[in-house]
Amino acid sequence: MNNKHNMQLLQELSEKNGPLCVGLDTSASYIPQNIIKSIGSETQAVLEYNRAIIDRIAADKSACCCKVQIAYYEAMGIEGLKVYSETLKLVRKAGLIAISDIKRGDIGATSEAYAKAHFTGDFETDIITINPYMGFDTLVPFSKYAVPELGGKGAFVLLCTSNPGMLDIEHQELKDGRHLLECVGDEIARIGKEYAQYYAEQTCGVFGAVVGATQENYARFLRDKYADTFFLIPGYGAQGGSARIAATLLDKAGGTVNSSRGILCAWKKDAELASKIESESLTLQDIADSAARASLFSKQDLLNAKKSL
Repeated sequence: MNNKHNMQLLQELSEKNGPLCVGLDTSASYIPQNIIKSIGSETQAVLEYNRAIIDRIAADKSACCCKVQIAYYEAMGIEGLKVYSETLKLVRKAGLIAISDIKRGDIGATSEAYAKAHFTGDFETDIITINPYMGFDTLVPFSKYAVPELGGKGAFVLLCTSNPGMLDIEHQELKDGRHLLECVGDEIARIGKEYAQYYAEQTCGVFGAVVGATQENYARFLRDKYADTFFLIPGYGAQGGSARIAATLLDKAGGTVNSSRGILCAWKKDAELASKIESESLTLQDIADSAARASLFSKQDLLNAKKSL
């Protein structure tokens, strides 16, 4: 039984390997057709691409975790879900933290089933993402798995997301003067304090928060207000979020900065591969190497921005 929960293990690995989270939102459309044909099927090509990337970033120590977005695998049907399950196993076997981006959240009995599905069995993971907007009672079935005897599982709760539509709900002002996102942040912090009884030396709460690198106006405020909460930081790279904003969010308890398409599709803009792209002679190793280079670049970009604070 571990005396550290998964969120703290991720926090420590982010200090050791750097704060990059590689998003395995892997669509077959990101893989050249000649490679898919050589492997035999779209689902197998996705799995082999994931495997190659995981092996490289683990060897290079360029990332601390992988975020696996389940929607991309659900879209491929039953075979896609098998790839999802195998990808999670590969991430964890490589010594990285697996984050399942599932954004679940429902009434008690349903959330209990979701928690069991993703914290045990075929889809077991280390940390999930959850949506709190049906009420905080929906978080309880997930937090129960945070105790040491059930694996110290964690969750990132949607707080201040990277999409423009976050203003529609998350930024709404409450009667007490807080914004709705602060109500959520306060509950995340409360859960962290509640479960501290199980982890005497914890350096962050068992639950973290999703805070986008695209919301500069909130970055310093949220980082200071929730100093003991570890952040999952989407929006860096393809979504337009900057390393400078991400660096602010990496202060205090820290966080991990996700990049998905910027790594998965790095080969499309890789000057070293221009001739092979033109001749349609790319190999799986070529695109995996490009993803590995993009990961190392992103890691250094984030570390440089953090030093400049």
